[in-house]
Amino acid sequence: MVSVPGRSLALLKNREFAALAGTAFARSQAYSTVVIALALYADLYQTTGVVEGLFGTAFALTQLLIVLPLGRKIDTGNAKHYLLAGLALNVVVFGAFMLVDSAVHVVLVRMLQGIGASLLWITGSTVVGEISPDDESGRWLGSYNQVAALSSLLGDIVGGYLLYAHGFHLTYLVLSAVTVGAFVLVFLNLRSNPGGRKNAEEATSVETFRALLDRPMIRALVFFRLSFSVGKMAVIIFLPIFAYGQFGIEAFAVGWILAGGKLTKSLSQGYVGDLTDRIGRKPYFVAGGALLYGVGTAFIPFALVAEGAFEPIRVETFEGTLTLGGAFFSLFAAYALLGVADSLRLPASMALFVEEGERFDSVASSMSLRSISWKIGQVAGPLMVGFVKDTVSNTAAFLFAAGFIVFATGVFVLTYRRMKPGEAAIPVPSD
Repeated sequence: MVSVPGRSLALLKNREFAALAGTAFARSQAYSTVVIALALYADLYQTTGVVEGLFGTAFALTQLLIVLPLGRKIDTGNAKHYLLAGLALNVVVFGAFMLVDSAVHVVLVRMLQGIGASLLWITGSTVVGEISPDDESGRWLGSYNQVAALSSLLGDIVGGYLLYAHGFHLTYLVLSAVTVGAFVLVFLNLRSNPGGRKNAEEATSVETFRALLDRPMIRALVFFRLSFSVGKMAVIIFLPIFAYGQFGIEAFAVGWILAGGKLTKSLSQGYVGDLTDRIGRKPYFVAGGALLYGVGTAFIPFALVAEGAFEPIRVETFEGTLTLGGAFFSLFAAYALLGVADSLRLPASMALFVEEGERFDSVASSMSLRSISWKIGQVAGPLMVGFVKDTVSNTAAFLFAAGFIVFATGVFVLTYRRMKPGEAAIPVPSD
């Protein structure tokens, strides 16, 4: 039997899939690299916690505003044009990052980056689903997501190294080159108008969203994701800033911390997904993963205690010596735990949204609600946590984020337990 990675690799022989995978690679690598760069900008411009929060909020706000109208446009228009526009816009974004000279400029460019990322994320996933053979859509989407995950991991390691060794300009030139390569692949290999199969009247309607929101499970999941994302986005934005600004952990080593969490998530997610299918009780997997994420978030400030607890380890690199003290290993352990927590939560959460959407033959609409609820938390979370950081401390900020996660989990569990049997999601039998 061919292994899953082997089957994914074989798909790259398909020129259209290779072109789409190139967009996922360019998008994810850019996102991971820029998250590390934000920590350097925060130190360079001596920003406040609220301004650092705006680094995350600006990106998410533009995505929140365009996700629904953009999805409708892609459903009814020429998706290839939107992919090419997203890639071209990302090159403009990298050029703009090379010109920034204040925190305000970083916030403005992050807004532009949010538009480009949305164009690539929504359009890429849609086109993969549209052009894949009917009996291979799962394989295509799974392989597409694997490419994005691999690129995100490489963005942490390679992007962190480039920022550490060569600074902003060369890093953005490399990202631009990767994105231009993806543009060429799409332009040459992807068919014209690969999506756009729906008429405007058939695209997602307000009535569909209302019907879905009448379901208690959907309401519980939407509230949970809205609240949970407040805490999670605080970790994504502020952990690199905390590592670099508080402890002087170099960008290359910050990349290792972030890559460690993604590695544990990748290694455990498939197994946990199978376990969820066998055991059932998906809401409890969601709650268990979320609570574990809260524990990991609360553990982040422990780095303040761990620093200086033992003699630092020195690692030789091509560009010099990296000094890794107790804070590095503490943060690495915390983020690795967060990766395990995500692997518990994500498969079950996605399955619940799919099962609820299938009741109305509206899985896409259900997943849109999933995305929108997350974006709202992404907008509010970094600002709230940044305010706590300014007014109290780093420790209080991460504990506040952890508290928000625990609160979201508690409300979700109480809502689920109070549902009547017919209101809970009923798994759809597999073929």
